[in-house]
Amino acid sequence: MTLHCAFIGFGKSTTRYHLPFVLNRKDTWHVAHIYRRSAKPEEQHPQYQHIHFTSDLDEVLNDPQVKLVVVCTHADSHFDYAKRALEAGKNVLVEKPFTPTLDEAKQLFALAKEKGLTISPYQNRRFDSCFLTMKKVIESGKLGEIVEIESHFDMYRPVAETKPGLPQDGAFYGLGVHTMDQIISLLGRPDRVAYDIRSVRNPANPDDTFETQLFYGNLKAVVKTSHLVKIEYPKFIVHGTNGSYLKYGIDQQETSLKANIMPGEPSFGADDSIGQLEYMNAEGVAVREEVKPEVGDYGRVYDALYETIVNGTPNFVKESEALTNMEILERGFEQPSPSAIILAK
Repeated sequence: MTLHCAFIGFGKSTTRYHLPFVLNRKDTWHVAHIYRRSAKPEEQHPQYQHIHFTSDLDEVLNDPQVKLVVVCTHADSHFDYAKRALEAGKNVLVEKPFTPTLDEAKQLFALAKEKGLTISPYQNRRFDSCFLTMKKVIESGKLGEIVEIESHFDMYRPVAETKPGLPQDGAFYGLGVHTMDQIISLLGRPDRVAYDIRSVRNPANPDDTFETQLFYGNLKAVVKTSHLVKIEYPKFIVHGTNGSYLKYGIDQQETSLKANIMPGEPSFGADDSIGQLEYMNAEGVAVREEVKPEVGDYGRVYDALYETIVNGTPNFVKESEALTNMEILERGFEQPSPSAIILAK
């Protein structure tokens, strides 16, 4: 069974992070429409020749064959487009950040429930190779009880032209929405959260640096991003009562996509970085292992949604996880800025 889907927006999000994976799943997905406000030359690419492009949104929403609408526009329009799609009886996938506010996210989930539909944020980085590998190491039990996880998404981009904007345009919403979701998907809702959110390179701009500490009893997860890291820092560091795991290098799917290497090609997302695991085994002997990376695949988002729409399996992002993420994002910008908040269970 092939499901018809449609996209709202035809920018980099659609062309780089969605279409390559959907078009590689012809047995399960067919891209029927793409709505954009004005025509673009890219529409003439042969790989898009079967897609109907339109500047009339009603053509998309009134097509009874369309079962999923994917919203890939600027964050300030996510709520309105997602609401219209739900009201038209469509399941919805929304790019990050899901909505500008927690209240809007709650409204969309309530409307989806009322309509018997599913709505989901596009948390594709749950399928990063580096995250999947760390998750596998933790689930192996070799590290014992986990006491600390440190997650980095760093880069070196020292120049920041003045581009004022809202918090939703900064690094915390732009990158933290993914890296915090990874932790939430792994550990659930934290007991409390501490923040350090700043604009270091250009104070006129939204934040470019953050550190968020999520506490789970004796376990602390540290989620960090900086644009001023010249020497590579480990992507993940995990410490447990039995040992530690360290992994350099991030998932390479985005790198492949930027180089026009597409899903399905042999070298797509190739990652030869090896993680280091050292732990004490049951006999009290220190063991060192090299950990090969798992295979990442952002297209698994669409595999999961297919199963939800066709077979009724639970959404791969729970409503509670999405709302926890949005709450942490939003409360990071409360005034006066909190140094720490306690989350209600």
